[in-house]
Amino acid sequence: MQKQITTILFDLDGTLIDTNELIIASFLHTLNHYYPDKYTREDVLPFIGPSLKETFSSIDVDKVDEMIERYRTHNLAHHDLLVKEFDGVYETVKTLKEKGYKLAIVSTKTSSTVRKGLKLTNLDGFFEIIIAIDDVQNVKPHPEPIEKALKLLGSTPQEAIMIGDNYHDILGAKNAGTFSAGVAWSAKGRAYIESYEPDYILDNMRDLLKIVGAIDE
Repeated sequence: MQKQITTILFDLDGTLIDTNELIIASFLHTLNHYYPDKYTREDVLPFIGPSLKETFSSIDVDKVDEMIERYRTHNLAHHDLLVKEFDGVYETVKTLKEKGYKLAIVSTKTSSTVRKGLKLTNLDGFFEIIIAIDDVQNVKPHPEPIEKALKLLGSTPQEAIMIGDNYHDILGAKNAGTFSAGVAWSAKGRAYIESYEPDYILDNMRDLLKIVGAIDE
């Protein structure tokens, strides 16, 4: 099974780059503006993963656009200070690219913010395809973003694997018919991501190399 995989789709936040502190800080900044001292760090952890529209719609449907704007302003202002890559990511992605695997980013962020994060962590040269929230009508776990990436890469679901830190990634992979791998460094914990039954769990991004057959067992 592993040797069939030619195509690797990555979520960005919480998977390739550590944006968890930035995301948490941006949510707390935004929500404390509207609801002072109501939300704690633990309260906003479930908001990591879903789109901003989905999250803020569940809080106040009348202020969604306003909240998104406030969130993104804070997020971009503090982006370069708080974002860094996870251990093993750069070397792994570089190896996969050199060995000819087809790589793409499938994210619920805007394309400009995705590119900003990739550039900051020197990953921008490895991805020929980026599918962001502004490229689709439906976000993960709907299969549309994954299916669009596969189409642009000329790949089938049977030869692809989706890597992510959230249930949207794992269920999106299942819905699109690809293999899936959850990362144990998910902000919500290993048990959380395991509960969605991905095909694989990565303890370090380097584990991916064996799974896809990029290096010998």
